[in-house]
Amino acid sequence: MRFITIRLKYAVMAFALIALITVGAFTASAAGAADVYWTGKRSLPIYNVDRDDNKIAISFDCAWGVDYTDEILSHLAEAHVRATFFTVQFWTEKYPEYISKINNAGHEIGTHSATHSYMSRQSETEIRSELKTSSEAITSITGKPVELFRPPYGDYDNLLIETSNAVGVYPIQWDVDSLDWKDLSAADIVSRIVERVKSGSIILCHNNGLHTAEALPIVIDTLRAKGFEFVPIGELIYRENYTIDSTGKQTPNGAA
Repeated sequence: MRFITIRLKYAVMAFALIALITVGAFTASAAGAADVYWTGKRSLPIYNVDRDDNKIAISFDCAWGVDYTDEILSHLAEAHVRATFFTVQFWTEKYPEYISKINNAGHEIGTHSATHSYMSRQSETEIRSELKTSSEAITSITGKPVELFRPPYGDYDNLLIETSNAVGVYPIQWDVDSLDWKDLSAADIVSRIVERVKSGSIILCHNNGLHTAEALPIVIDTLRAKGFEFVPIGELIYRENYTIDSTGKQTPNGAA
């Protein structure tokens, strides 16, 4: 853990910012993603889920290449783990055989946009187009509707989140970042994940991380030994009557 020393005036500013974010907390009561209405100033994707059953989800963003994808799928199959893959439209169209492999293996596929752009800079029309065409590209191969969306770069604003919800696609972030795209060693990836996971966590990985496939069996075995159960994100989240707090945690309405 790093300890950061800051001068008093910066501490005051930091506390003021935290207070502002807290005041901006909101609730959502919904019959589905398209019916979520935010009461605060900030609309957030789902970072993690308030659960006490030790269910967690591991996800893989797919945008650049397939070099390690077969190995990842093999490890998931051997461990009987179902994961969630978020695919960019141009990746989907370039590697339709991998969309089929992922789908046929029982994994869940969500959209990671059409162009892998910073979508907070886009208009509502552009956002709707990206979500529509990227989802259709996946559905044309799997025959299944797309229900989840991960914004590229983790970048979003209110318009993006509200538009995603409006078209019936749940916006998904993460609370455990493997940083595998930085080509960390397998040991470092394992350490980053297993030390941060809690019940309801969503883990971010990438299909083309240099050491992701190598780390995956150790991650799965270690977390299972800790009592965690892997499920796709679509089975982790609540689909209706939920609140998303100022940290991005999704909680069922009425929870203590």
